[in-house]
Amino acid sequence: MASITLRFLVEPGSAGPSGLVHGGTVMKWLDDAGHACATTWARSACRTVYVSSIRFHRSVKVGELVEVRARMAFTGETNMNITVDLHSGDLKDGRLDKTAECLVVLVAVDANGNPMPVDRWTPETPGEMALASSARAQFDSTRPAPLE
Repeated sequence: MASITLRFLVEPGSAGPSGLVHGGTVMKWLDDAGHACATTWARSACRTVYVSSIRFHRSVKVGELVEVRARMAFTGETNMNITVDLHSGDLKDGRLDKTAECLVVLVAVDANGNPMPVDRWTPETPGEMALASSARAQFDSTRPAPLE
């Protein structure tokens, strides 16, 4: 599966005294959706190795509906680069606004925790090609130096 959508209502335990969700909780939701997308694609355990350019557009409030969309942007030999967008909004008006977004890189691992190959994902539509190009440029411009 090259994409996945998670939906849920924000509960009071996710927020601080102001009724707004903590940024770390939003980051966890982004990672969870990326992990679900990667795991279903690789059909194996995966681990997050890199998160790039998390952008928060607005705060999430208790009681809002949250929709987290993870889509494959491109694959490497053992890694999957996944764009994740979080939308949220009031159930009464049915409108969801983009709340946060990022690029998550996960690696498929075997039972011993060693990286293992993943199937190549090839974008087919103009939208998927544009997403792959944008994500690759974002990844290339923000990735850290290789570990030695």
